[in-house]
Amino acid sequence: MIDALYQSDSYLRTADLPLVGMHDDGVLVKRSVFYPQGGGQPGDQGKLELASGDMLPVHTTRYGPDRDSVLLVLRKGDDPLPEALKEVSVGDTMTGHIDWAQRYSFMRVHTALHLLSVVLPYPVTGGQIGDGEGRLDFDIADGPLDKTALTEQLQALVEGDHPVDQDWITDAELDAQPDLVKTMSVKPPRGAGKVRLVRIGDVDLQPCGGTHVQSTAEIGAVEVRKIENKGKQNRRVRIRLSSEDAV
Repeated sequence: MIDALYQSDSYLRTADLPLVGMHDDGVLVKRSVFYPQGGGQPGDQGKLELASGDMLPVHTTRYGPDRDSVLLVLRKGDDPLPEALKEVSVGDTMTGHIDWAQRYSFMRVHTALHLLSVVLPYPVTGGQIGDGEGRLDFDIADGPLDKTALTEQLQALVEGDHPVDQDWITDAELDAQPDLVKTMSVKPPRGAGKVRLVRIGDVDLQPCGGTHVQSTAEIGAVEVRKIENKGKQNRRVRIRLSSEDAV
């Protein structure tokens, strides 16, 4: 099992990470402060500090081959792995430092997208989180969507300062409440016997494995910047955060 520090404390920026295996693209850990790519959220970047003092760039983070570990990607493309890794062995402890500015941006965007799914209560067919912006695709029949009205509704939810918490239910409990799942293309992670729920005050509750802010007020100013027609019943709604609110 993965000790997902990024879920238990999304604000944790650094942690000691024991090495459990080597990989062609980097190193494998079972205790991770880095979020592995999934659910439309990119993997974290940052630095990996070795006992020697060497600081290696973490270019992205993915799940390991069997999804029972986290892969910290330490090389780009066909570049070789850093020479400093030759002095590292399984069992050694390294210190991970996430790129906090990027992570916090992802947290704000991800939470804002949850609120967007409240403003537009339709099945979600896809989504993507970026640095300061994101989008959701909705199964909506043809009809006008007003950017200004959607922005006002979304901003009102943000300014409601709703607390963001997490809870856990069993796979069986989720099966008994299928309406909790809003996404059609991405299914909640299963296999551990329990599923993580993200609760935003009394306005939203849905399964999610990503990282979020502690209160909707942290999202700051947000706008619906573009609405695209991607098919007969597929509307793509893009949002953008104000960079002035970043921490």
